[in-house]
Amino acid sequence: MILSENISSIIFDFGGVLINLELDCCIQRFKELGVENFEDKLSNFGQKGFFLQFEKGEIGIPEFCNEVRKLAAIPLTDQQIIDAWCLFLVDIPAYKIDLLLELKKKYRLLLLSNTNPIHIEISAVNEFARYGLKVEDIFEKCYYSYDMKMAKPDAEIFEALLADAGVKPEECLFLDDGQKNIDQAMKLGIRSYLVDVKEDLSWLVSSL
Repeated sequence: MILSENISSIIFDFGGVLINLELDCCIQRFKELGVENFEDKLSNFGQKGFFLQFEKGEIGIPEFCNEVRKLAAIPLTDQQIIDAWCLFLVDIPAYKIDLLLELKKKYRLLLLSNTNPIHIEISAVNEFARYGLKVEDIFEKCYYSYDMKMAKPDAEIFEALLADAGVKPEECLFLDDGQKNIDQAMKLGIRSYLVDVKEDLSWLVSSL
């Protein structure tokens, strides 16, 4: 059983594990806005170029928008870019909110995500608000790549979380939809589980 007695903390990824992703919809919208080859540096499991810089906090929202504009065939406003970028993240199923609230009764819940300020400050905030909640109502602490200036699958981001949370690797269960992230966590002694994006995670509560 994955949730054995020695597990005290559950570390969740965000995109693809808790919130559904629609990369194709996001890419299509940018194409409609005249941005070609948008998908070359973008995927569900890892970013490249200025997308990765955005996730690691090396550039902010204004710089991100300027980089996107360089790829566009027509002038774009910041708001057009932000709205299209938000299409990447869709919704958190209601059952996952219930699941998190149930798990919170017994475990420390932590969030570890390669993400950016647009997706957190807009998409995540709006989605949790739909349930009358804030992210911090569920998670003891959120570890965002853009805040930490580091990203999965680098070992340093896992080590930073463990040190800050004051938890041992063997006391954690890490859920992520990226194989490289899972592999790195396991190398550090963190019990890990690769989540299929279409998987029903209700079994987590039945493991209590």
